[in-house]
Amino acid sequence: MVMGDVINLNKRRKRAERERAAAVADANRARFGLTKAERDLSKQRKARELSLLDQHRIDGEDAS
Repeated sequence: MVMGDVINLNKRRKRAERERAAAVADANRARFGLTKAERDLSKQRKARELSLLDQHRIDGEDAS
């Protein structure tokens, strides 16, 4: 930059904030994001666990 260049500090601040937010969003996507296949697999496993649990349920008034 030359001594006579004028910069808008407001725009510069906002751009820096957007870049920081984008970096945080990227990190969060990598940390918490699951692919659709992973979500489907998790859902199938959960359904199977509940099914197996229900198969072991004792019917009756006093289950203990």
